[in-house]
Amino acid sequence: MKNVTDSFVSLGYWPFAGSFGFNTDILATNPINLTVVLGVLIFFGKGVCASCLLSDLLDNRKQKILNTIRNSEELREGAIEQLEKARTRLRKVEMEADEFRVNGYSEIEREKLNLINSTYKTLEQLENYKNETIHFEQQSAINEVRQQVFQQALEGALGTLTSCLNNELHLRTISANIGMFGAMKEIID
Repeated sequence: MKNVTDSFVSLGYWPFAGSFGFNTDILATNPINLTVVLGVLIFFGKGVCASCLLSDLLDNRKQKILNTIRNSEELREGAIEQLEKARTRLRKVEMEADEFRVNGYSEIEREKLNLINSTYKTLEQLENYKNETIHFEQQSAINEVRQQVFQQALEGALGTLTSCLNNELHLRTISANIGMFGAMKEIID
């Protein structure tokens, strides 16, 4: 134990190096230690050189960049496919909308024509009803006027007959009518 503590104590007494530099004293540099260290480095570090490490690092970076570009291309192609699908769907929806619009306008025009035709038919029927009503009213008025004229003519004829007829003329008229009826009866039998 004493040796271990002495070694730590002796560390505290070492003088500090004043500067860093090359030691040209071959005996002080321990050439054997340097040879061993250099030999080990050369033996184990053959494949490890700055250019090899840099080359591997660049190759890895190149592969990462190529993979990223490939992934980006795949994503771009997928996005282009989705865009084309969306455009196709948009064209289809636009065509359907145009078809609905055209069909809607056609339906509106058809309904408009049906309404106009129905209105014309209704107007024709109303015109016919009006004409029939006017004709009926005219016929009623004509019949009423005829009846009144006939009534007045009959009253006038009766008045003339009553004023002109005396008993003798009246008896002759009755006898003539009875004779006519008798003759008609013989013709019928």
